[in-house]
Amino acid sequence: MKPQLKLIAVLCMAGASSLALAQAEDKHQWLEDITGDKALSWVKDQNKVTRSKLDNDAGFNKLKADLQVVLNSKDRIPSIRKMGDAVYNYWMDAEHPRGVWRKTSLEEYKKAQPKWEVVLDVDALAKAENESWVYKASVCREPVYDRCLIELSRGGSDAVVTREFDLASKSFVKGGFSLPEAKMSLDWVNKDTLFVATDFGAGTLTDSGYARVVKEWKRGTELSAAKTLFEGQKTDMAVGANSSDHKGIHRELVGRQITFYTSEQYLKEGDKLSKLDIPAKSNLYFFDKQAVITPREAWTVGGKTYASGSVLAIDFDAFMKGNREFTVLFEPSDTTSYTGAAITKNHLLLQTLDNVKSSLKEWKFSGGKWSARQVTLPTLGAITVTAVDAENSDDYLLGYSDYLTPSVYMMAHAGNDKRELLKSAPSFFDASAYETTQKFTTSKDGTKVPYFIVRRKDVKFDSNNPTLLYGYGGFEIPMTPSYSGGLGKSWLEKGGVYVVANIRGGGEFGPRWHQLALKENRQRAYDDFAAVAEDLIASKITSPKHLGAMGGSNGGLLAGVALTQRPDLFNAVVSRVPLLDMRRFNQLLAGASWMGEYGNPDVPAEWDYISKYSPYQNVKAGVTYPNVLFITSTKDDRVHPGHARKMAAKMMEQGHKNVWYYENIEGGHGGAANNAQRADMDAIVYTFLWNMLKRDNDAVQVH
Repeated sequence: MKPQLKLIAVLCMAGASSLALAQAEDKHQWLEDITGDKALSWVKDQNKVTRSKLDNDAGFNKLKADLQVVLNSKDRIPSIRKMGDAVYNYWMDAEHPRGVWRKTSLEEYKKAQPKWEVVLDVDALAKAENESWVYKASVCREPVYDRCLIELSRGGSDAVVTREFDLASKSFVKGGFSLPEAKMSLDWVNKDTLFVATDFGAGTLTDSGYARVVKEWKRGTELSAAKTLFEGQKTDMAVGANSSDHKGIHRELVGRQITFYTSEQYLKEGDKLSKLDIPAKSNLYFFDKQAVITPREAWTVGGKTYASGSVLAIDFDAFMKGNREFTVLFEPSDTTSYTGAAITKNHLLLQTLDNVKSSLKEWKFSGGKWSARQVTLPTLGAITVTAVDAENSDDYLLGYSDYLTPSVYMMAHAGNDKRELLKSAPSFFDASAYETTQKFTTSKDGTKVPYFIVRRKDVKFDSNNPTLLYGYGGFEIPMTPSYSGGLGKSWLEKGGVYVVANIRGGGEFGPRWHQLALKENRQRAYDDFAAVAEDLIASKITSPKHLGAMGGSNGGLLAGVALTQRPDLFNAVVSRVPLLDMRRFNQLLAGASWMGEYGNPDVPAEWDYISKYSPYQNVKAGVTYPNVLFITSTKDDRVHPGHARKMAAKMMEQGHKNVWYYENIEGGHGGAANNAQRADMDAIVYTFLWNMLKRDNDAVQVH
């Protein structure tokens, strides 16, 4: 299964004047020059300062070494993807820091020490070509699996170089499909034809930096000669095309992503494109002859209203002829939400959450009717469900873990609960001393907000426990319980308490939970996070002196708001690969694509509400702030490193002495390009947090 503005015209004098003021005052804008000599010199100077605080810290060096052991462990579970007669895995360890793409048979994989055959050695390729290649993805031709399009990134950025690869010969195809570096989307039409959405030259990108044009490219022809299928608008997020195959039925779709949450889908039949009559806020995929539609807004059609977040099925040919009689496969409640699906030969596996705990249901379509079976799960934590061979089998891979249970990988079979254990990940810390509990607290507007606490069973409620509060709260992404050996080594083993806040803006309760914190309602997410912090303090788990906040990307913005709005609640804040300057976010890299989430700061009425929480505009001299670490990557071409750079520089200029900064030169939006870099950056983060929040930190100045 493959993934797939209204401008407010009111100009108020106050909004217009605040907009002009924000535009005029950005004296640190020069730090947006990502690879400029002056900006990089500043970055290197800050990195040296941070290193000087840590390199002689015995705790830092030990933690870094411990994390590398966890990340490079040969006992980790190698996740697999079955293609043809083999299963494939991408693997990184100490001997292969950039990684190897490798294969084996399913029977061999089941062994304790399977024998692997290297298909592509990225370390060797990087050395031979003198490039910092990072493997990003492979787009392989289904269901024959003879050729793949290998996506390689320089240093981990989203922009990739793509080359055609022959699986049989384990080599790149001489004279095969090859595309220069760009942010792109690709799919196979047939062996000699691709759908390509990429940078075709001047005027072919959207304001978000993604493809505005999608073409059909024939083997043996120049890319410039490819046939245009569709052109979107410059203000769109992106366009693309993909093919879908299940049970011998081939369909082709062209998609126009207007904003992050609104789109148009077109059925491609030869040269004809037919726009599909589905909501702008919805997703579509196919199962056999059925179309499965997941509206993310209430949809009234055929005399019925279907709830936002529901899952609907209908015969696709009948739908195209005007039938609107849907079968409801899932309807959300106040506590449940749909999170995804997997397709086997005869079953559709729907994953849902109930109060942020996983559930799985199998649906089978036979004799023109759907029937369902609830799957018994071994955990209420996070699960992954992946079909083994959707064309030929009802087997699927079931993975699961929770905060205290290392990952388990099983072969499952749609139709029953019989399972075969394939792999179990090792425990990197003794979890028997800990417990996970779920609590609810009340936010500022009366909304009940859940959160998970992971702590020692014998924890003392004396307000002195070092506690890390993590959150995200955006883009309809749920934060579900999952295991992290690194977190255990970095935090739990030392006696720290770990808390995850399931705040509005996320997907824990489906589209409604997300939409409650969109645009002008964004403050609700920040109020929820603060409410969890206040509840932790009120229950005497911790106190402001021992409480830290952390988040990355949109969560980095959350951490930045916690820093500037509620400095009274925290003694340490970590903001990773963050958005922070919400006045200019839409002008930096992919930022324009997120206006559906935050609003458009160029519209005065929308800047009026964004400006109230934007950390970069709200940080002030003379205010006592928590100790703060901004950490990012030069190679992040999704969230501009200028956000973190400018925020740190502004705080330092204002006289704040408790500002830490570190920028990894490689890494992309993930922050690191290999396990050594991941261990280093995580060790920086957790050493900073522990030193600021530990029980005996009375000597640490609280800012």
